[in-house]
This record gives sequence, C-alpha cells and structure tokens, in this order.
Amino acid sequence: MLLALTREVSAGVGQCELTHLKRVPIDLDRARAEHRVYRQKLRELGCRVRCLPEEPELADSVFVEDIAVVFAELAVLARPGAPSRRGERLSIAQALEPYRPLHRIRAPGILDGGDVLTLGREVYVGRSSRSNSEAVEQLARAVTPHGYSVTEVDFRGCLHLKSAVSRVAEDTVLVNPEWVDADVFRGMHALGIDPREPAAANALAVGPTVLAAAEHPRTLDLLRARGIDARPIEAGELAKAEGGLTCCSLLFDEDEPLKAFG
Repeated sequence: MLLALTREVSAGVGQCELTHLKRVPIDLDRARAEHRVYRQKLRELGCRVRCLPEEPELADSVFVEDIAVVFAELAVLARPGAPSRRGERLSIAQALEPYRPLHRIRAPGILDGGDVLTLGREVYVGRSSRSNSEAVEQLARAVTPHGYSVTEVDFRGCLHLKSAVSRVAEDTVLVNPEWVDADVFRGMHALGIDPREPAAANALAVGPTVLAAAEHPRTLDLLRARGIDARPIEAGELAKAEGGLTCCSLLFDEDEPLKAFG
C-alpha cells in the first residue's frame, strides 16, 4: 500500500522561512483545513495517511518533503539549507526507519527534498540556496549503486526545483519554462503551464491522478486537455509559505518498490 507521511501545520507557520515571496499573514485555521482536505484526498486515492503531530517551534515542518527523499531501496535524510529546519529531521527519521535503511546527508552538504525530482532511475537535483553540489555528490554515492543516475539542474525564479517542474504522467512533466529548461529532463514530454499562473508547475501525481492547485484553473485545463485526470485542491494558504502540493507529503510504498511519481 502507498503510505503518505504528513505532518500537521505548525502553529508557528506564520514565521516560516521565505526566499522569493513577501511575508503576508497566513490564516492558521484555513491552512489546517486545507491540509485536512489534502490528507482526505490522498486517502480517497488509496493512500494510507499517517499524520505526525505538529511541531509548534518548527514553522516549516508541515513541508515534510524537504526532509527526506525516499527511494525503493533506501531513504536519504536531507540536511536542509535553512538551519531553522534541521530540527525536523529526528521525527522524520524515526517515521521512516521501519520502512527503509537511512542514509544521511552530512555537512558541508545541504539538501532540501523539494530540489529532488526522481523520474524512474533518473534523479535531478536543483542547485539552489537550499541544496549544494557537495550534497548532490553524497546523494549520488548513496543511490548510484542501486542503478540511479544523478544530474544537477540549474533553475531560477523560485525556491525549489519542484516549484518549476513536477511529474504528472509516466512520460510527462509539468514545467514553467521561465524557471527551468525542460530539455534537461531526458525522454520526457514537457507540458508548459499557463504563463499567467507561474506557480502552477508544482502538482502531485498519485498513480494516474494528479492533484493540482485550484488557484491555477487554466493549468488544470491544460492538464485535462492532455488526457490527465487532474483534480483541483485548495492550497492557497500554504502557498504563502512557499509551499506546494508535493511539499506536504512523502509518498512511498510500504513494502514494495516506490509507486508514487517523484
């Protein structure tokens, strides 16, 4: 069964780290309501959802994707680029230990899981203020023995690589071409977002279904026109914290090779 590891929205989310957005008030009750719907949607798509308790002192801790990258053979515990987020690792490590051997990124490496896009055996890592080349080298040493290749990717204009590109079908990535060069992703068809919705490239694929932010209706229409089962979900409050739909869960098969798209 596909497990979705999540965490409740922190009461301190209003003090989250921000890089590309101006700080605006986040409605905590609304953010938590959106997150409850998110978890319910994952259940409806066949996931077993585990929600860790909130970490009131860790403002960004709802964004569990940044803390680990889960492969079929192992899980890589990240070392977030923002020092304020490194306290999130202990509980995520404890949650993953029953399912995967753990490999840890060590200093001076820094890595956010939101910078890692896995497409089959191809692993793309965005070079950013949150992820550096030392961590990419460590990641490569951990996963290449299992048949993966690791490629560094340049991008711009957003916090994480997966803000600029995400996988929405076996052979298709959803891309903001202003933020990343789609030709980097070998063998994949690139579907461009509607340019009026620059933040729309982060969508969450669960099997054949894609959850996409309801705030980006034009891009939802483009996904559907491509024959993709795209379903809207409200995600506006956590977007104020530079969070997207992939950020809020770690999806992996409990017993078998990874089924969720990276």
